[in-house]
Amino acid sequence: MAKTTAPRPVSFAALVQQFFTEYLVTQRALSPRTIASYRDAMLLFLDFAQHHLGKMPTAMNLNDIKPDLILAFLDHLEQERQNSVRSRNLRLTALRAFLKFAARRDVSSFFVIEQALGVPMKRFERPMLGFMSREEMLAVIGQPGDTWTSQRDHLLFAMLYNTGARVSEIIGVKVGDVVLGESACVHLRGKGRKQRSTPLWKSTAQEIGIWLRRNPMLNADTALLPNRDGNPMTRCNVTQRLNIAVNRAAQAHDSLAKRKISPHIIRHYLPFLTMSSNVKDSVGMFGIYYSRRLKTYPSTRHSFRLETVEKI
Repeated sequence: MAKTTAPRPVSFAALVQQFFTEYLVTQRALSPRTIASYRDAMLLFLDFAQHHLGKMPTAMNLNDIKPDLILAFLDHLEQERQNSVRSRNLRLTALRAFLKFAARRDVSSFFVIEQALGVPMKRFERPMLGFMSREEMLAVIGQPGDTWTSQRDHLLFAMLYNTGARVSEIIGVKVGDVVLGESACVHLRGKGRKQRSTPLWKSTAQEIGIWLRRNPMLNADTALLPNRDGNPMTRCNVTQRLNIAVNRAAQAHDSLAKRKISPHIIRHYLPFLTMSSNVKDSVGMFGIYYSRRLKTYPSTRHSFRLETVEKI
Protein backbone atom coordinates (compact mmCIF):
# COMPACT_ATOMS: atom_id res chain seq x y z
CA MET A 1 0.00 0.00 0.00
CA ALA A 2 1.46 3.32 -1.06
CA LYS A 3 2.19 5.81 1.68
CA THR A 4 0.44 9.12 1.53
CA THR A 5 2.49 12.19 2.27
CA ALA A 6 1.06 15.42 3.55
CA PRO A 7 1.30 18.31 1.14
CA ARG A 8 4.05 20.77 1.87
CA PRO A 9 2.82 24.07 3.32
CA VAL A 10 2.88 27.09 1.07
CA SER A 11 5.97 29.21 1.58
CA PHE A 12 5.67 32.63 3.19
CA ALA A 13 6.94 34.37 0.03
CA ALA A 14 4.33 32.58 -2.08
CA LEU A 15 1.57 33.57 0.34
CA VAL A 16 2.56 37.23 0.15
CA GLN A 17 2.64 37.12 -3.64
CA GLN A 18 -0.73 35.37 -3.87
CA PHE A 19 -2.23 37.81 -1.38
CA PHE A 20 -1.41 40.82 -3.53
CA THR A 21 -1.60 39.44 -7.07
CA GLU A 22 -4.57 37.09 -6.74
CA TYR A 23 -6.59 37.78 -3.61
CA LEU A 24 -6.64 41.58 -3.44
CA VAL A 25 -6.67 42.26 -7.18
CA THR A 26 -8.67 39.39 -8.68
CA GLN A 27 -10.89 38.04 -5.92
CA ARG A 28 -11.57 41.16 -3.84
CA ALA A 29 -11.09 43.72 -6.64
CA LEU A 30 -9.93 46.34 -4.16
CA SER A 31 -9.09 49.82 -5.32
CA PRO A 32 -5.48 50.68 -6.23
CA ARG A 33 -5.24 53.01 -3.23
CA THR A 34 -6.29 50.27 -0.81
CA ILE A 35 -3.80 47.85 -2.34
CA ALA A 36 -1.06 50.50 -2.12
CA SER A 37 -1.89 51.03 1.56
CA TYR A 38 -1.66 47.28 2.23
CA ARG A 39 1.59 47.15 0.28
CA ASP A 40 3.17 49.92 2.34
CA ALA A 41 2.08 48.24 5.57
CA MET A 42 3.60 44.93 4.49
CA LEU A 43 6.87 46.58 3.45
CA LEU A 44 7.15 48.34 6.79
CA PHE A 45 6.41 45.14 8.67
CA LEU A 46 8.89 43.03 6.69
CA ASP A 47 11.62 45.62 7.16
CA PHE A 48 10.97 45.72 10.91
CA ALA A 49 10.81 41.92 11.15
CA GLN A 50 14.13 41.59 9.31
CA HIS A 51 15.91 43.72 11.91
CA HIS A 52 13.97 42.30 14.85
CA LEU A 53 14.35 38.61 13.95
CA GLY A 54 17.60 38.77 12.02
CA LYS A 55 15.97 37.03 9.06
CA MET A 56 15.54 37.98 5.46
CA PRO A 57 11.89 38.22 4.40
CA THR A 58 12.41 35.26 2.05
CA ALA A 59 13.48 33.12 5.04
CA MET A 60 10.46 33.97 7.18
CA ASN A 61 7.46 31.74 7.79
CA LEU A 62 4.07 32.17 9.39
CA ASN A 63 5.29 30.78 12.72
CA ASP A 64 7.49 33.90 13.04
CA ILE A 65 4.50 36.22 13.04
CA LYS A 66 3.62 36.07 16.71
CA PRO A 67 1.71 38.60 18.85
CA ASP A 68 4.93 39.86 20.43
CA LEU A 69 6.37 40.70 17.00
CA ILE A 70 3.21 42.48 15.89
CA LEU A 71 2.98 44.48 19.12
CA ALA A 72 6.64 45.47 18.84
CA PHE A 73 6.01 46.59 15.26
CA LEU A 74 3.01 48.68 16.30
CA ASP A 75 5.01 50.31 19.11
CA HIS A 76 7.76 51.03 16.58
CA LEU A 77 5.24 52.83 14.37
CA GLU A 78 3.96 55.03 17.19
CA GLN A 79 7.18 55.77 19.05
CA GLU A 80 9.90 55.84 16.41
CA ARG A 81 7.97 56.74 13.25
CA GLN A 82 5.60 59.05 15.16
CA ASN A 83 2.52 57.55 13.52
CA SER A 84 -0.89 58.39 14.92
CA VAL A 85 -3.13 55.74 16.46
CA ARG A 86 -5.30 55.87 13.36
CA SER A 87 -2.32 55.08 11.12
CA ARG A 88 -1.23 52.36 13.53
CA ASN A 89 -4.65 50.72 13.27
CA LEU A 90 -4.57 50.93 9.48
CA ARG A 91 -1.27 49.04 9.38
CA LEU A 92 -2.74 46.43 11.72
CA THR A 93 -5.77 46.09 9.46
CA ALA A 94 -3.52 45.21 6.54
CA LEU A 95 -1.67 42.58 8.59
CA ARG A 96 -4.94 41.06 9.81
CA ALA A 97 -6.22 40.83 6.24
CA PHE A 98 -3.07 38.96 5.21
CA LEU A 99 -3.23 36.60 8.19
CA LYS A 100 -6.87 35.73 7.51
CA PHE A 101 -5.93 34.98 3.92
CA ALA A 102 -2.95 32.85 5.01
CA ALA A 103 -5.10 30.87 7.46
CA ARG A 104 -7.12 29.51 4.53
CA ARG A 105 -3.97 28.51 2.65
CA ASP A 106 -1.86 27.00 5.43
CA VAL A 107 -3.95 25.10 7.96
CA SER A 108 -0.85 23.88 9.80
CA SER A 109 -0.19 27.43 11.02
CA PHE A 110 -3.76 28.12 12.03
CA PHE A 111 -3.07 28.22 15.78
CA VAL A 112 -0.21 30.72 15.40
CA ILE A 113 -2.38 32.86 13.11
CA GLU A 114 -5.24 32.73 15.59
CA GLN A 115 -2.95 34.09 18.30
CA ALA A 116 -1.66 36.85 16.00
CA LEU A 117 -5.20 37.87 15.11
CA GLY A 118 -5.85 38.45 18.81
CA VAL A 119 -3.88 41.71 18.75
CA PRO A 120 -6.62 44.35 19.21
CA MET A 121 -7.17 47.70 17.60
CA LYS A 122 -6.21 50.65 19.77
CA ARG A 123 -8.87 53.10 20.84
CA PHE A 124 -8.27 56.81 20.47
CA GLU A 125 -10.06 60.08 21.09
CA ARG A 126 -11.71 61.64 18.08
CA PRO A 127 -11.18 65.42 17.91
CA MET A 128 -14.21 67.67 18.08
CA LEU A 129 -15.28 68.83 14.62
CA GLY A 130 -14.79 72.54 14.00
CA PHE A 131 -16.91 74.85 11.89
CA MET A 132 -16.91 78.31 10.38
CA SER A 133 -19.51 81.04 10.39
CA ARG A 134 -21.21 82.01 7.17
CA GLU A 135 -19.19 85.23 6.97
CA GLU A 136 -15.93 83.34 7.39
CA MET A 137 -16.95 80.77 4.79
CA LEU A 138 -17.82 83.44 2.21
CA ALA A 139 -14.58 85.27 2.98
CA VAL A 140 -12.58 82.14 2.23
CA ILE A 141 -14.43 81.58 -1.04
CA GLY A 142 -13.85 85.22 -1.99
CA GLN A 143 -14.48 86.68 -5.43
CA PRO A 144 -12.99 85.37 -8.68
CA GLY A 145 -9.99 87.46 -9.66
CA ASP A 146 -8.50 88.22 -13.05
CA THR A 147 -6.02 85.35 -13.07
CA TRP A 148 -6.77 81.79 -14.18
CA THR A 149 -5.63 80.37 -10.83
CA SER A 150 -7.83 82.72 -8.84
CA GLN A 151 -10.88 81.82 -10.91
CA ARG A 152 -10.20 78.11 -10.54
CA ASP A 153 -9.69 78.38 -6.77
CA HIS A 154 -12.90 80.35 -6.39
CA LEU A 155 -14.87 77.64 -8.20
CA LEU A 156 -13.04 74.94 -6.24
CA PHE A 157 -14.04 76.37 -2.85
CA ALA A 158 -17.56 77.15 -4.06
CA MET A 159 -18.06 73.53 -5.12
CA LEU A 160 -16.63 72.21 -1.85
CA TYR A 161 -19.03 74.51 -0.01
CA ASN A 162 -22.01 73.56 -2.18
CA THR A 163 -21.54 69.79 -2.36
CA GLY A 164 -19.90 68.93 0.95
CA ALA A 165 -17.70 66.55 -1.03
CA ARG A 166 -14.34 65.15 -0.09
CA VAL A 167 -11.28 66.65 -1.75
CA SER A 168 -10.66 63.39 -3.60
CA GLU A 169 -14.20 63.58 -5.00
CA ILE A 170 -13.92 67.18 -6.18
CA ILE A 171 -10.54 66.82 -7.86
CA GLY A 172 -11.87 63.69 -9.58
CA VAL A 173 -14.80 65.53 -11.18
CA LYS A 174 -14.59 65.65 -14.97
CA VAL A 175 -16.35 68.10 -17.22
CA GLY A 176 -18.69 65.32 -18.34
CA ASP A 177 -19.76 64.75 -14.72
CA VAL A 178 -21.42 68.16 -14.54
CA VAL A 179 -25.04 68.51 -15.67
CA LEU A 180 -26.17 72.10 -16.19
CA GLY A 181 -29.71 73.23 -16.78
CA GLU A 182 -32.93 73.26 -14.81
CA SER A 183 -31.86 70.40 -12.53
CA ALA A 184 -28.13 71.10 -12.33
CA CYS A 185 -26.08 68.49 -10.51
CA VAL A 186 -22.62 66.94 -10.36
CA HIS A 187 -21.81 63.23 -10.32
CA LEU A 188 -19.32 62.34 -7.58
CA ARG A 189 -17.28 59.17 -7.19
CA GLY A 190 -16.61 58.79 -3.52
CA LYS A 191 -14.84 56.65 -1.02
CA GLY A 192 -15.48 52.95 -1.37
CA ARG A 193 -16.42 53.42 -5.05
CA LYS A 194 -19.75 54.94 -4.03
CA GLN A 195 -21.34 57.19 -6.63
CA ARG A 196 -23.92 59.89 -6.04
CA SER A 197 -25.41 62.93 -7.74
CA THR A 198 -25.38 66.18 -5.78
CA PRO A 199 -27.65 69.12 -6.75
CA LEU A 200 -25.92 72.39 -7.56
CA TRP A 201 -27.12 75.79 -6.48
CA LYS A 202 -28.00 78.23 -9.22
CA SER A 203 -25.01 80.39 -8.33
CA THR A 204 -22.64 77.42 -8.49
CA ALA A 205 -24.07 76.25 -11.82
CA GLN A 206 -23.65 79.75 -13.25
CA GLU A 207 -20.02 79.92 -12.12
CA ILE A 208 -19.32 76.52 -13.68
CA GLY A 209 -20.84 77.73 -16.94
CA ILE A 210 -18.65 80.86 -16.87
CA TRP A 211 -15.57 78.72 -16.13
CA LEU A 212 -16.27 76.41 -19.06
CA ARG A 213 -16.80 79.34 -21.45
CA ARG A 214 -13.48 80.83 -20.37
CA ASN A 215 -11.74 77.47 -20.87
CA PRO A 216 -13.09 76.02 -24.13
CA MET A 217 -10.18 73.58 -24.32
CA LEU A 218 -11.71 71.50 -21.52
CA ASN A 219 -13.55 68.47 -22.91
CA ALA A 220 -15.81 65.90 -21.29
CA ASP A 221 -12.93 63.62 -20.28
CA THR A 222 -10.67 66.26 -18.72
CA ALA A 223 -10.68 67.39 -15.10
CA LEU A 224 -13.07 70.25 -14.37
CA LEU A 225 -10.49 71.82 -12.04
CA PRO A 226 -7.06 71.02 -13.51
CA ASN A 227 -3.65 72.28 -12.55
CA ARG A 228 -1.40 74.30 -14.82
CA ASP A 229 -0.33 71.17 -16.68
CA GLY A 230 -3.90 70.15 -17.41
CA ASN A 231 -3.82 67.25 -14.97
CA PRO A 232 -6.18 66.81 -11.99
CA MET A 233 -5.20 68.67 -8.85
CA THR A 234 -3.75 66.76 -5.92
CA ARG A 235 -4.97 66.86 -2.33
CA CYS A 236 -1.77 68.61 -1.29
CA ASN A 237 -2.39 71.21 -3.97
CA VAL A 238 -5.94 71.84 -2.71
CA THR A 239 -4.70 72.18 0.87
CA GLN A 240 -2.04 74.65 -0.24
CA ARG A 241 -4.55 76.79 -2.16
CA LEU A 242 -6.95 76.70 0.80
CA ASN A 243 -4.23 77.93 3.17
CA ILE A 244 -3.58 80.87 0.84
CA ALA A 245 -7.29 81.69 0.75
CA VAL A 246 -7.59 81.44 4.55
CA ASN A 247 -4.61 83.75 5.07
CA ARG A 248 -6.21 86.27 2.73
CA ALA A 249 -9.58 86.02 4.49
CA ALA A 250 -7.90 86.35 7.91
CA GLN A 251 -7.13 89.98 7.09
CA ALA A 252 -10.86 90.72 7.43
CA HIS A 253 -11.67 88.01 10.00
CA ASP A 254 -9.10 87.77 12.77
CA SER A 255 -10.66 84.55 14.09
CA LEU A 256 -9.39 82.66 11.04
CA ALA A 257 -5.78 83.52 11.84
CA LYS A 258 -5.93 81.54 15.09
CA ARG A 259 -7.47 78.37 13.62
CA LYS A 260 -6.43 75.58 11.31
CA ILE A 261 -8.93 75.38 8.47
CA SER A 262 -8.86 72.18 6.43
CA PRO A 263 -11.01 70.99 3.50
CA HIS A 264 -12.67 68.61 5.96
CA ILE A 265 -14.09 71.57 7.89
CA ILE A 266 -15.61 72.94 4.68
CA ARG A 267 -17.08 69.50 4.00
CA HIS A 268 -19.01 69.59 7.27
CA TYR A 269 -19.95 73.27 7.19
CA LEU A 270 -23.30 72.89 5.40
CA PRO A 271 -24.58 69.96 7.50
CA PHE A 272 -23.76 72.04 10.59
CA LEU A 273 -25.64 75.01 9.14
CA THR A 274 -28.63 72.81 8.38
CA MET A 275 -28.75 71.43 11.91
CA SER A 276 -28.47 74.96 13.30
CA SER A 277 -31.42 76.31 11.30
CA ASN A 278 -35.13 75.59 11.06
CA VAL A 279 -35.02 74.43 7.47
CA LYS A 280 -37.90 72.12 6.62
CA ASP A 281 -37.04 68.46 6.17
CA SER A 282 -33.38 68.78 7.16
CA VAL A 283 -33.06 65.01 7.11
CA GLY A 284 -33.56 65.14 3.36
CA MET A 285 -30.71 67.60 3.18
CA PHE A 286 -28.28 65.08 4.57
CA GLY A 287 -29.23 62.74 1.76
CA ILE A 288 -27.38 65.09 -0.56
CA TYR A 289 -24.06 64.56 1.20
CA TYR A 290 -24.28 61.02 2.39
CA SER A 291 -25.10 58.39 -0.20
CA ARG A 292 -26.68 56.08 2.35
CA ARG A 293 -29.27 58.74 3.19
CA LEU A 294 -29.70 59.66 -0.46
CA LYS A 295 -30.94 56.19 -1.34
CA THR A 296 -34.03 56.72 0.86
CA TYR A 297 -35.19 59.69 -1.23
CA PRO A 298 -36.49 59.03 -4.75
CA SER A 299 -35.29 61.12 -7.67
CA THR A 300 -38.71 62.82 -7.89
CA ARG A 301 -37.79 64.80 -4.76
CA HIS A 302 -34.70 66.28 -6.41
CA SER A 303 -36.35 69.67 -7.02
CA PHE A 304 -37.71 69.82 -3.47
CA ARG A 305 -34.31 69.15 -1.93
CA LEU A 306 -32.76 71.76 -4.22
CA GLU A 307 -35.33 74.36 -3.10
CA THR A 308 -34.53 73.49 0.51
CA VAL A 309 -30.83 74.07 -0.10
CA GLU A 310 -31.45 77.40 -1.82
CA LYS A 311 -33.20 78.69 1.33
CA ILE A 312 -29.85 78.63 3.10
